[in-house]
Amino acid sequence: MPKVKRVKKTAAVPAASAKAKKGTNPLIERRPKNFSIGGDVQPKRDLRRFVKWPKYVRLQRQKKTLFQRLKVPPSVNQFTMTLDKSTATSLFKLMRKYKPETSAEKKERLRSMAEAEKTESGKKPIVVKYGLNHVTGLIEKKKAQLVVIAHDVDPIELVVWLPALCRKMNVPYCIVKGKARLGQLVHMKTAAAVCLTAVKPEDKNALNNLISTVKTNYNDRFDEIRKTWGGGN
Repeated sequence: MPKVKRVKKTAAVPAASAKAKKGTNPLIERRPKNFSIGGDVQPKRDLRRFVKWPKYVRLQRQKKTLFQRLKVPPSVNQFTMTLDKSTATSLFKLMRKYKPETSAEKKERLRSMAEAEKTESGKKPIVVKYGLNHVTGLIEKKKAQLVVIAHDVDPIELVVWLPALCRKMNVPYCIVKGKARLGQLVHMKTAAAVCLTAVKPEDKNALNNLISTVKTNYNDRFDEIRKTWGGGN
């Protein structure tokens, strides 16, 4: 029988020393966390997906998704074509000069008139006109020089016909973001539409520049706008 050579088995390297070779400190004891009940505090996670959002938030998100997926008719889609930022800035800069007086200012004016024993006299002050019915009346009488419509009026049926009326009466109009910004001009929470009927002589040039820009972007492109569908991505 041939002799079988016995090979000596070397002792296995301890786990601690094996880890030490990898660059870990053997003196630091590993303490795995236990996230079961009564154990360690759970790590912070982004739970926004599981939050039950308020109804108005859910509705506006669903509405946005529907506008992206469904075909949007041109009459509604035109409210996505808002005025560019630089023109909108100059527009609001001009309109801020013609803010109507607040109720407190009016009260103070009437009090001072009563003390001086005066009655209402002189020209009417030049201010921004607001209120959907009021603005519509001014457009129909062709007194409005520039009409500004908010893009986010809800329900949209309140203003969906207003651009067509402006075009019919040959009144310059534009669509801006958004109704709260227009509301600030007239000391209200929101305003669907506002308009200017007149300006001071020093602001005539600025108004004429705005009217020419607005006419190019909206009134002159009306036939193109009324054929442009939206959504359906």
